[in-house]
Amino acid sequence: MATDVRDDLAPTGVLRVSINLGNPVLAQGTPEQPTGVTPDIAREIARRLQLPVEFFCFGAARESFAALVDGTADLGFLAIEPARADQVAFTTPYVVIEGVYVVPEGSALTRPDDVDRPGLRIGVKEGSAYDLFLTRTLRHATLVRGAEGVDVFAAENLDAGAGIRRPVEEFAARTPGTRVIQDRFMEIRQAVCVHRDRDPDTVVWLSDQVEELKAHGFVADSLRRSGRLDATVAPPA
Repeated sequence: MATDVRDDLAPTGVLRVSINLGNPVLAQGTPEQPTGVTPDIAREIARRLQLPVEFFCFGAARESFAALVDGTADLGFLAIEPARADQVAFTTPYVVIEGVYVVPEGSALTRPDDVDRPGLRIGVKEGSAYDLFLTRTLRHATLVRGAEGVDVFAAENLDAGAGIRRPVEEFAARTPGTRVIQDRFMEIRQAVCVHRDRDPDTVVWLSDQVEELKAHGFVADSLRRSGRLDATVAPPA
């Protein structure tokens, strides 16, 4: 089976991996030497397939997604999102991350549902999992897209900024006059993914590896080493 997967997943003989360095929960380091849970999983999958690994690092999920779609990369790491499912296939999730809002200190907004009101504007990182989620689920509020949701929120004096919990909390801690709505507006399930044209058996094999890495503590150990305890290991599939 591993031989079939290797041939299907990495036809060039090298496992080419797309890494999103724009998500500091999942990847850190430099493009030359990425660290964190996603590079760790990629290296372990490559080891099990007896393949060399090559990283293509990007600053945003939309760029990492594009690398998978255009064939630059064989393997990637993205949030499970219906808007992407027609072009990439997802494994079971390996970690879960919370999406939260930051608002002005004196804002009357106290719950995630409060944010979806006519006339309210929310900053989001363009092409991120929470951009896609909020695009699909908001009924009244308006999204304002930019390089980072919290930066757009601050620069344009928006009503709220959306993002991943730990970076949003760090932003609020260094930005006087802001606070975080503590309840999450979404649970972001992060998964390994490949182009939709890969053999379904390859996706099953990858899901099996993800489940094994979760069960044996590999994912938890990687998160601990990188200091990213704001993500939690996803439950067993």
